[in-house]
Amino acid sequence: MTRQFRAGRYVKQPNHYSAFMPEPLPPIPPINIDAAMQTVLSKADRALGRLDGSIQTLPDPDMFVFMYVRKEAVLSSQIEGTQSSLNDLLEAEAAIQDANRPSDVSEVLNYVGAMNHGLKRLPELPISVRLIREIHEKLMQGVRGDHANPGELRRSQNWIGPGGSTLNDAIFVPPPPHEVERLLSDLEKFVHEENDIPALIKIGLLHAHFETIHPFLDGNGRVGRLLIAFYLCEQKILIKPVLYLSHWFKQHRTRYYELLQNIRDRGDWEEWIKFFLEGVASVSLEATETARNIVALREEHRRIITDHFGRSAGNGLRILESLYTHPFIDNRAVMERLNLSFPAAADLIDRFVEADLLTEITGQARYRVYQYFPYVRLFSDVGRESR
Repeated sequence: MTRQFRAGRYVKQPNHYSAFMPEPLPPIPPINIDAAMQTVLSKADRALGRLDGSIQTLPDPDMFVFMYVRKEAVLSSQIEGTQSSLNDLLEAEAAIQDANRPSDVSEVLNYVGAMNHGLKRLPELPISVRLIREIHEKLMQGVRGDHANPGELRRSQNWIGPGGSTLNDAIFVPPPPHEVERLLSDLEKFVHEENDIPALIKIGLLHAHFETIHPFLDGNGRVGRLLIAFYLCEQKILIKPVLYLSHWFKQHRTRYYELLQNIRDRGDWEEWIKFFLEGVASVSLEATETARNIVALREEHRRIITDHFGRSAGNGLRILESLYTHPFIDNRAVMERLNLSFPAAADLIDRFVEADLLTEITGQARYRVYQYFPYVRLFSDVGRESR
């Protein structure tokens, strides 16, 4: 097999267009792990190991996961054209009314739900066609693309190209629909078969191959990116789902799509894998730094509360801990969580505001809502977060 057809070839269909028919994984000839690739693989492995270790030092790893999942949901959805920011998502989850919020925030909320559903299912249902379909159903239910049969493999031909393009002038035409189920079944076997392919390279192969199959009418990119996190958790490479590559893919969006297409057109798996590993290293280092910043922030704010809140310090520390998973709060929430009267809750919130730990975001005289902005800011590099 020549390198050009290493990933597959275009096959003429009865309706006179050509669709891509991928070869099964792993590629033949095998991935060439030359000195350059070995270097970036080692770098990625080390960075991922540091990230896993740093998460274990957090007082509560889940407080990191909570925000990181949401950052990934925003970025992965933005790659597909949504406008919602991290702030939009957090406000929607907190049921804060905002007439200016983009309507597509529901898509980002669905992404969070799909991620959490998949992580919950992994212990009982490993990565499989069934899990992929469940994830897609959660992702696409009731939002843009709902017409695309959530959870159902496509039964018609799709294609990738600029607006107005057709099957005959598309940039890429995935396999015909009658081949999709078989191709996904083969991919499932590859995921679970024992071989000597390094885990991170295997994940890179898995993601690219899934995007080539393009098994759904919509949502393929988001499902494919979710599979990366699921595989890392299933293989226990990470104790928590904290590696999300959408930041890297969004930063290098044009390159991302070019390299995927080069696999199909020229069989160039190696350049894609190097790019993928560079992303793993870069995002791992960023996430490790964020984890360190969370620990430092928490300790600083605990000290401020202990030193300046007087007899309210105990309640202040309890509220602080809750802000790491619910970074928006109002007077009623403080009353309920601490069983306080309205004046006592209002006084405690005032102390947080005076210490610059909370910021009022509604501008209203009544029914005010406050954000734990110093914490949200650690994750807010995805546009429009600070208002």
